[in-house]
Amino acid sequence: MTESGPASTVGKVIKSEAEWKAQLSPAEYHVLREAGTERAFTGEYTDTKTAGVYRCRACDAELFRSNTKFESHCGWPSFFAPLAEERVRYIEDDSFGMRRVEVRCAACDSHLGHVFEGEGYNTPTDQRYCINSVSLTLEPDGTD
Repeated sequence: MTESGPASTVGKVIKSEAEWKAQLSPAEYHVLREAGTERAFTGEYTDTKTAGVYRCRACDAELFRSNTKFESHCGWPSFFAPLAEERVRYIEDDSFGMRRVEVRCAACDSHLGHVFEGEGYNTPTDQRYCINSVSLTLEPDGTD
């Protein structure tokens, strides 16, 4: 189903590329708006264990909770599920000679990372949302 018309923009964050460039650092813009990837093991949240909510760095939408974050040792923060399915959207990605599923923020359409299935992690969903740290901000909940 293709979204179109005024109803499809309700609750959406729509900005021009010039507005995104003014708001985001060059690294943030590259990942969030150009679907780039930060280098493995360099991100701010790769090893973070702080309890809280992970938000989209571009629009502040709540995307993941810390209780779904797990150690995958892949070099990026990994989650086994989003906060709610309507918070993210998926795009088939056949770039680089492999089939992947891109994960984007449903509110502002910013690139977050990719989701993988069937890798054998001991998680409730057998999914790994491999998310760029630069795509996120963490709002601690103060319980840790």
